[in-house]
Amino acid sequence: MQNSFVYSRLLSDFTVAVSLATAFLAACGGDNSPTTPAMSTDTATLLASANKVKAPTKYKLTDLGTLGGTDSVATGINDAGQVVGTSLTASNVHHATLWKGTTARDLGTLGGTESFANAINKAGEVVGSSFTAAGVEHAFIWNGTSITDLGTLGSLSGNFSEASHINKSGQVVGKGFFSGSAPNAPRIHAVLWNGMHLTDLAAAGWTYSDARGINDAGQVVGVSQSNGNNHATLWNRTTPTDLGTLGGTESIAVAINKGGQIVGSSLTDGNAATHATVWNGQRATDLGTLAGNYSVAIDINKSGQIVGQSFINASAYHATIWNGTTLTDLNTVLDGSGEGVTLLYAYAINDSGEIVGGMTINSQNVRHAFLLTPTNGNGK
Repeated sequence: MQNSFVYSRLLSDFTVAVSLATAFLAACGGDNSPTTPAMSTDTATLLASANKVKAPTKYKLTDLGTLGGTDSVATGINDAGQVVGTSLTASNVHHATLWKGTTARDLGTLGGTESFANAINKAGEVVGSSFTAAGVEHAFIWNGTSITDLGTLGSLSGNFSEASHINKSGQVVGKGFFSGSAPNAPRIHAVLWNGMHLTDLAAAGWTYSDARGINDAGQVVGVSQSNGNNHATLWNRTTPTDLGTLGGTESIAVAINKGGQIVGSSLTDGNAATHATVWNGQRATDLGTLAGNYSVAIDINKSGQIVGQSFINASAYHATIWNGTTLTDLNTVLDGSGEGVTLLYAYAINDSGEIVGGMTINSQNVRHAFLLTPTNGNGK
């Protein structure tokens, strides 16, 4: 039977802000919100610029394979084309994986059985999370030769942490479990690691926070919860800004590019749907769907190209790309190399327009990591 744990794990990260059933969020409460200083960037101007990005005619598909098991997924790519993600091994356990071309390297664990890679920076440093020998999940950084535990630094309790992203300077963001003195004190805090120094990004009154992305300027995005609702949040240094929603009660931000454009998802008016969202300043723009009531934006490159996932009907979803506000199903722009597969979602895009994510190999009913390379339509 197909092991889809890693897929459900990844997707849960992008629906946490719109999932009222998430247990650890529902158990908390609070009444303060982050500050909302005015920002001057004009959404229409930036989106118009992104719309000028010439979309490639076709993409060449590369199946990145696995570490010997049935399934894999790619979650990050740097501008050198190095890809990271997670793969099942021949022993049927998940291990953080680095691909160079189609050669997969097992990055190992912190002593436990499983590990998961989330992102890679220009220098080839990889971050994610791994179980320790004690069976506890900790954030890690891999520097090219060895893996380092980030989960016991500063005020982290050591009970849980995860690293989500890393910038070119080696700054890492994620979340961790803190020991609170009060019975109902918030436990999961957004955090920033700068080398071996830990900064707690949670504000007073928040009941949950999670840092999901960081750009090379050190701006951090993610989600914070107060008044029972999760809102997309931008941190400039340690100062948070509530980015608001598309009219619904909840939103989440997951990536920010060099120009400060932010992507994620939000509930729409009346909480009728979850739509992919781009923020420029505090102005949220609805990126729509291919069909149905669901889409998420997961990454954005310096040109403003956005990748993610959208429903194509009432229940099935495909990987997508937005050039500006123009939405395309990536399955419709594959060359002949894409026969027999279905691209489920696009997880990351680099500044060359290369895209990675997860797909189903239809004849085998297994899921593999993929790399899409833009071409001019004739394979070059």
